[in-house]
This record gives sequence, structure tokens and C-alpha cells, in this order.
Amino acid sequence: MNAPEASLQRTAGALSPDAVVGVIGAGTMGAGIAQVAAVAGHHVHLYDVNASQVARGRSLVEKDLLALVERGKLTAAASNATLSRIVAADTLGAMRACDLVIEAAVEDLGIKQQLFADLEAIVGPDCVLATNTSSLSVTAIAGKLKRPERVVGMHFFNPPPRMKLVEIVRGVASADAVVQRATATARAWGKLTVPAKSTPGFIVNRLARPFYAEAWRVLREQPAQDAATCASLDALVREAGGFSMGPFELMDLIGHDVNLAVTQSVFEASFFDRRYMPALEQQELVRACRLGRKSGQGLYAYGANAAKPSPQVVTSRVRLAPEATVVGDLGVAAPLVERLAAAGIRILHKAGLEAGQVQIGSAQLLLTDGRTATEVAAAHGHADTVLFDLAADFATTQRIGLTRAASCSGAAFDLAGATLSAAGLACTPLADVPGLIVMRTVTMLVNEACDAVAYGICGEDAADQATRHGLNYARGPMAWGAHLGLPRVAQVLHHLQAHYGEERYRTSVLIKRRLAAQSFAMTSGVDR
Repeated sequence: MNAPEASLQRTAGALSPDAVVGVIGAGTMGAGIAQVAAVAGHHVHLYDVNASQVARGRSLVEKDLLALVERGKLTAAASNATLSRIVAADTLGAMRACDLVIEAAVEDLGIKQQLFADLEAIVGPDCVLATNTSSLSVTAIAGKLKRPERVVGMHFFNPPPRMKLVEIVRGVASADAVVQRATATARAWGKLTVPAKSTPGFIVNRLARPFYAEAWRVLREQPAQDAATCASLDALVREAGGFSMGPFELMDLIGHDVNLAVTQSVFEASFFDRRYMPALEQQELVRACRLGRKSGQGLYAYGANAAKPSPQVVTSRVRLAPEATVVGDLGVAAPLVERLAAAGIRILHKAGLEAGQVQIGSAQLLLTDGRTATEVAAAHGHADTVLFDLAADFATTQRIGLTRAASCSGAAFDLAGATLSAAGLACTPLADVPGLIVMRTVTMLVNEACDAVAYGICGEDAADQATRHGLNYARGPMAWGAHLGLPRVAQVLHHLQAHYGEERYRTSVLIKRRLAAQSFAMTSGVDR
């Protein structure tokens, strides 16, 4: 075993409490990482090419610590001690004393490569070099070094002191001992770690792309391209889909320049796979400097006098239908029947072989299957066809999305909306787009996660943990797949691909394999 290999073997465990941590980049992420390390008891050398940024970074840490003191979650003495452990580094030379250096500089591959080359000449042989890049290749960052095996990705999430997740990203050359040290250290700092390969977007930023991309697609197909439509889509994703924020309000929070840059990075690094194609509408916002909250204007306006538009709702004064007929099995939407009954509507049941539906007057209501309502009406030969969107829990949701076929009368649509409203549902109208908003977003998230698992980027548990703790999703994509059932997911994807004629909606090989296995088990009587 040569000397470098022997050095790496000593890095397998978590950092000792007296180890020194270096952080390069004193912006929001860098300052937050420095805070996490200092809270854990480490002395931290904080460096930024802009010396004034270091003072600003320490002030961000101080402000956050004082807030914790005010809330009784930290003593004043502990706050002072933590801040005292973060010292300004005037030059990169200060990293010589560090056992772990975490880079949180600008997302530019050339800059990061040069920075790591400079660090390699400074730090000791046992020092682990980590990058906090959110989407750049860890392999490429380390590729030109003499010892690329000691480089690993430690991707924290904003804000690092609050967000529990850290992606541990292995490059092609990353040594096992280095990955083990990064993992053990992050866990010692109270973080949840998920292992990932160095592929475009890693886990979280790859799996999150459909959440934004499908929203832009649906917005593009709405008749009114205005903030009210954004508010409607956000409300449906948040209130019906169970997500903590809608896609447009989240992009406004992140910053459209940042969100677009990540999407472009994943798109280009994936050899321009159209599944990750950026939205022209977002590019226009960035060109107009409408970056979101930080610029005062994005898809929504911000400021003291800015009013956020309300989501649209179906309003009707028609009398409720005295009864509704349930045909077939509604599946995940079955709780709607109980809610209609609780509203005083008499429920009749009728056997049916086709997809479950609810008949209210002349209106035929079905859960979207990825087709437009007009396509469903033509297939069923029923003019007054109304489709409703997916909800995370049909028993409790307070909002539901509705669309109607081109042949559907206004009276039939109003009756359907009034009846669902009586069951405690705010009905938000959408244009007749395939898959509506929640269903197509969820199925694309499931599809993306299944691809990540199939290609060895992460495991199933990691896919759910990463999205739940890195994106605050209430339900991970693999759990969504189990909830909906893969046959329904595949059906929606098939219809989306048929409608748009795009490879973007191709079904994951993992879904296909599992459906084939289920089919074999059913036809052969073999349970595996």
C-alpha cells in the first residue's frame, strides 16, 4: 500500500471533534455549512474570494443563532461559542490545517476545477475535498487532479442548518474511505444522508425537474397566460396534491435564474434529453430580470402593496342533483362517494367494466387517465364528459381540478361543479389539457424516480427520502407509485406520449419490467 492509499484508509470514519473544517464560499450555502460544522464543535476556516463576503456570511450565522436563542432553542453561551469557532480565512493557505474542505463556490465547472487544483497543492494528504455542487459532475471537478480519489460530493440543501438532507455523491474515482468519511461526518452533524452517483442533477435536482416542467407545459396550454392561472395551478398542486408549495411560487422563491440554470445544466449534461428541456417562458422571465422574490417580481408581484391573486373556482347557482350513480370502481377516488353521500346526495351503484365514473345528471365524471376530456368523450360516446384531477387524499382534499370536453354543455359542467362543491370541494377549472396538473406531475415524478432506480443512480428508499427531506414532499415518488398503482401510472404516461408524440413521456424501463412481472404472476399463478 503506497502513502496516499494509506492516508485514505485513515479517513474512513467521521471527523474527530477537534478536526478543522474549511468552507470555501461564504454565501448563503457556505455560511450555512460553516454553521452546521461549528454547531457540531469544529473550528471552521471560512474563505471567500471576496473578503467582504466572509463578514457578511458570519453575520448571517450570527443572525440565525440569535433567532434560535430568542426561541429558546439555544443558550446565549452556546451561540457565542459557535460563532467564535468560525474564523475568517484571508487566503486559501489557511486550508492547510483542515481535515475536510467543503467547497460552496459559484456553479462554474472551470472555476471549481481550478479551485480544487489549488487546494490539492495546499492541504495535507489525509484531507478530504468535498464539493457542494448541486448539479455539476463530481467526476469532472476531480478529473484533472493528481489524486481525484479524495474528492466527493456533499450536497447540502438551503438552508443547511434547517434542511436535514445531504446527498453524498460518488464520482468515478472517489475512494470508498472518502465516501465513508463524508457520510459518517454528515450523520455526526445530525444529517440524513443518501448515496448518489455523479450523474446530472444527482437525485434531488434530477427527480425535481418534472415538478417544474409539467407546470410550465400546463400553463402554456391555458387560455389566459396570467398570474391568476399560476395561482390556480399552484393551489391545486399544494392543496389537492399535498405538496408544501406550488411549482410557480416555489420557483419565485428559489429564483428563476437559479432554477433555470439547474435545468439547463441537467439538460445539457444529459445530452439534451427532452425530458429535461428548459421552458422558454422561464427564460423570458430571466431576460426580463423578473427573478422572483429577490427582484420583487416573478410570476407573482412582491412588496408591501402586492396582492397575490386567488385561484379560480367554478361558481354556479344551479340546483344540486338529488342523486349520483357510481359505475364501476373509482379506485383512489372512491372517498368522493362518501363525501357526496354526506352532503345529502343519494348514491346509486351500478356495475361496470370500464374505468370507474360518477354520473350526475347528464354529466359523466371520471378521474383523468392522461387523455383530454374531449378524447374521453369521443371514446365513450358521451358528450357531457367531465374529468377531475388527482388528489393526494380524496377523503380530505378541499380543492379539486375540473375540465370538460369540447362537447360538454355548460349546464352539465355547472351541475358537476355545484355537486362537488356541496361535498366541500373548491372546484378549480382548467383548460382541457391531458393529465390536468396534479396527475401528470405525479406520474412524471414517479417515472423519473423509477428511471433513477433502474439506472443505479439511487435506491428506492433513497429516492423517497431525498425528495421528502430535500424537497419537503409529503409523499415520495416511489410511495406515490405504490399508492396509484403502476398500471395507472403507465396508462397516464402512455396517453401523454400518444397525445404529444414526444419521447419526453416515455415509460421507465423499471415500470415496464415490473408490470411484465405482475402480468406473468397473474397469468401463471406464480407469486414472487
